[in-house]
Amino acid sequence: MKVLGIIPARYSSSRFPGKPLVDLKGKTMIQRVYEGASKSSLIDEVIVATDDQRIVDEVLRFGGKVEWTRADHASGTDRCAEVAERHSNADLIINIQGDEPLINYLQLDELIHEFKDPSVEIATLATPFKEELEFKNQNRIKVVLNAERDALYFSRAAIPSNSHGNSLSNVKLKHIGVYAFQRQVLLTVAKLPVCKLEQEESLEQLRWIYYNWKIRVGITQIDTPNIDTLEDVQKVLDML
Repeated sequence: MKVLGIIPARYSSSRFPGKPLVDLKGKTMIQRVYEGASKSSLIDEVIVATDDQRIVDEVLRFGGKVEWTRADHASGTDRCAEVAERHSNADLIINIQGDEPLINYLQLDELIHEFKDPSVEIATLATPFKEELEFKNQNRIKVVLNAERDALYFSRAAIPSNSHGNSLSNVKLKHIGVYAFQRQVLLTVAKLPVCKLEQEESLEQLRWIYYNWKIRVGITQIDTPNIDTLEDVQKVLDML
């Protein structure tokens, strides 16, 4: 099985323009993500997918692989799908978030291992919440699972709710936004029309569930921070 890791990266962002090129103690964020993902022995090739010359130049500078993509993609998944179309020899596509500079390759290995079950078509990761405040944070995505560990629903809301006053439990799961797809499945779901659930929550994975695609969720104890805002940068700098 050939595994292709793709890191979608765009320069323009309303909340944090130029985020992939932010300096994190001598290395840009995109370099740290690339190097972290490349440590996985289960990933055969890692490619940055971008539409910006500044990101292309940076990836080439540190010796990484990069491919141009169209500028009109609505999501990182769409950008990954464009690259995946050009790599027909890949069996599995990993969409690696470009804003997780502390990404742990063991996380990616755990994700890939989910495909030992041949019925798995899409997989992602989640980890138990450790802080109640984080559980209530709308920027932290929650996921609820069924008995087979397939996702029932993703939400920005605190689900399942604390209607009985319960504290944190192992059913309160934080979604970790890394995805793996069988290649043909990725090419198919990237063409699905937008649904209203996705628009309400601003979560594209709800589109796949809406159209009856199953998402297997691996439970990991490895939790790495992502960078959404300038305030998140200091948290990562403290951990480096």
